[in-house]
Amino acid sequence: MKITAALVKELRERTGAGMMECKKALVESGGDIEAAIEAMRKSGQAKAAKKAGRIAAEGLIVIQQDSNHAAMVEVNSETDFVSKADDFKGFCDALAATVLRECPSNLEALMAAPFINSDKSVENVRQDLIAKIGENVNVRRFALMESQKNLGVYLHGARIGVLVDMRGGDAELAKDIAMHIAASRPLCISPDQVPTEVIDKEKDIFAAQAANSGKPAHIIEKMVGGRINKFLGEVTLLGQPFVKEPDQKVEKLLKAKEATVVHFDRFEVGEGIEKKSENFADEVMQQVKKD
Repeated sequence: MKITAALVKELRERTGAGMMECKKALVESGGDIEAAIEAMRKSGQAKAAKKAGRIAAEGLIVIQQDSNHAAMVEVNSETDFVSKADDFKGFCDALAATVLRECPSNLEALMAAPFINSDKSVENVRQDLIAKIGENVNVRRFALMESQKNLGVYLHGARIGVLVDMRGGDAELAKDIAMHIAASRPLCISPDQVPTEVIDKEKDIFAAQAANSGKPAHIIEKMVGGRINKFLGEVTLLGQPFVKEPDQKVEKLLKAKEATVVHFDRFEVGEGIEKKSENFADEVMQQVKKD
């Protein structure tokens, strides 16, 4: 039987297991989805699958470098307690080393890649870790940056990481810019990189606020324009005051050092993940209703 994408998708939805594991199980079962599920339960993958639906918003940011690249990964766990455990830390460190060795093009390729110092894939090792620690573990994202002139690297504890590709300047400046990005959270480098939908949303908000002032339309238009310019300065790297010298903007600092920031990646643990709010009373009531 042909193993279609739809069949793999159905198995993933029913088990919560990874794509590569689902495809392998279907191949081994000849396309029989029920047999694949049974085999996954027997192998222990189903145990991990039961935990796949849990929200993992804690975790670590890990950065590793070699002579040519720097790799940064975010791996999430359900609790801060697990993120501090040696097994979890070891997995994160080895994952970053795997990224450096394999240079995967995307997350799917990383999960299918051989885990460093192992005969298993990254996904296999992740599933094993889930079964061992009893919590969901999610490899959320990674960044791989090739070393050009100056590569800025900064890790704030284990919760915020930054990589900066800077041309010109020196290593100290590259690290300072990385530190600034960690602290100031710019959306992008320059105003022309800010997404149109973000600017339009801010314009609508500012226009609504200005409309309450009772001023004429042409004055309101100027007010909105001024607010947008201020907003762009706040959310772009070049427009922000340098964190170590607030009287000087980053753009001026870079020009003085004859340096240019080509690209940066900033990861913060759990950003954008909606944490589940548990309500014990509601949970008990739901169980009572079921009974």
